[in-house]
Amino acid sequence: VGDEVFGRAPGGFAEFAVMHSDETMRKPESMRWEEAASVPLVFLVTYDMLVQNGKLAAHEWLLVTGASSGVGVASIQMAKLLGARVIGTSGSADKLGQLKSLGLDVGIVTRAPDFAAQVREATAGKGVDLVVNNVGGTVFSECLRCMAFQGRLATVGYVDGSLKSDIDLEALHSQRLHLFGVSNKNRTPAQRAGTVQGFVRDILPAINDRRIRPLIDRVFGYAELPQAKQYMESNAQVGKIVISH
Repeated sequence: VGDEVFGRAPGGFAEFAVMHSDETMRKPESMRWEEAASVPLVFLVTYDMLVQNGKLAAHEWLLVTGASSGVGVASIQMAKLLGARVIGTSGSADKLGQLKSLGLDVGIVTRAPDFAAQVREATAGKGVDLVVNNVGGTVFSECLRCMAFQGRLATVGYVDGSLKSDIDLEALHSQRLHLFGVSNKNRTPAQRAGTVQGFVRDILPAINDRRIRPLIDRVFGYAELPQAKQYMESNAQVGKIVISH
């Protein structure tokens, strides 16, 4: 009682919300509340993708589509903490330029499924070891073409609205590829708690000592929620948008 905590909870656009005790984390004293609000969802999802399922290791290559999104930014920061190298795609050269300061090694300006050749060139023909697909079905097949032998592909979003894609079964078979989705919808409370515990152990110390700094694009007041939603839908942000009550 009295501890300052943060975590995942339903009903984020509310004055009060109930959070499961296993989803709570003690807020570091160095962290502002706006930063704490921007961490749980994207960084826990990213930990699930990169560490628990993606097994990303030092010196491996990560590809992030839609790199300026909240999950994209968290993926870049966490990958660099793990010692990996990162390629990101975005339709905005300016956004990619901003992400360079977070550790983005290679930026590819595109919104189309046309980046495999540039990824192969950046990795000396090898391909990437892990892909984070934030975009969806329109780039899924292109992501497969970017993968190295025994590469892994995490599908975490489909902002393009495309829920279908072809799969190259020959590549899946011969390259021993691993494809997995990342969602908490059907996970048990124990499974969700395991991700929180691992994140607190492996990543939160780096946020506490500022090796990782949550990237907040803008903070809106609670009464400005409609404007915040419009801003999000405009796709202008780099990182997270926060509502402060």
